[in-house]
Amino acid sequence: MITKSKPKNSWFTVLLVIAAVAVWTFNETRPAPKTERESHAQPAGKTAERPEKSGTYELFRNCTLAEARNNDGDSFLVNLPDGKKTEFRLYFVDTPESAFKSYAGGDTNHQRIRQQAAEMGGITPQQAVKIGQNAKHFTLELLASCPFDIHTRWDSPFNDNRFHAVVGVRQEGKSRWLHELLVEKGFVRIHTKGADLPDGTPAAKHKAHLRDLESTAKRTQAGAWGL
Repeated sequence: MITKSKPKNSWFTVLLVIAAVAVWTFNETRPAPKTERESHAQPAGKTAERPEKSGTYELFRNCTLAEARNNDGDSFLVNLPDGKKTEFRLYFVDTPESAFKSYAGGDTNHQRIRQQAAEMGGITPQQAVKIGQNAKHFTLELLASCPFDIHTRWDSPFNDNRFHAVVGVRQEGKSRWLHELLVEKGFVRIHTKGADLPDGTPAAKHKAHLRDLESTAKRTQAGAWGL
């Protein structure tokens, strides 16, 4: 009588099958590896916050001022709610330079300061720089005091990663546009690009309103208009 012998490696084969099943289960249940974009999407502790729509703008609420060497009266670095830092520039207004500067290659900002001084009542370049310093102090102190809102269409006319915006702030318990406050205080010339406001007010109508505010500033001798 011939009997069949049992496979010598039967238990080894069973163990291999169990190990293979365990490896397959682990690979199927573990999280997929992050892509490069996903791994850099948000800083630690931050969650993505989609901006609201505000007319033709994107609206970012509760922004804060970020420290930056180039922060000035009409342009500044902002912490957006998603943790990103972006530099914004005000529509409609231009504050004077806050310092005389010389650049590599021999260029300076002196001619620009002279133009600003001429358009702000014919003050001297030195007085214009002082007004620029006052505007810088006012803007940065106000933005540092409490969160503010950024309305932007990501318009960067010089392709320098500095985007135009309308900035909503709280001042003395009221909601105001930052550029209007700067006009009222006599810290700016109405000079740069305008845009329809987030509430739909046409740019031309709003610019006429700013001219009225400027006329009041001249009459009361606010800022540059009192020098």
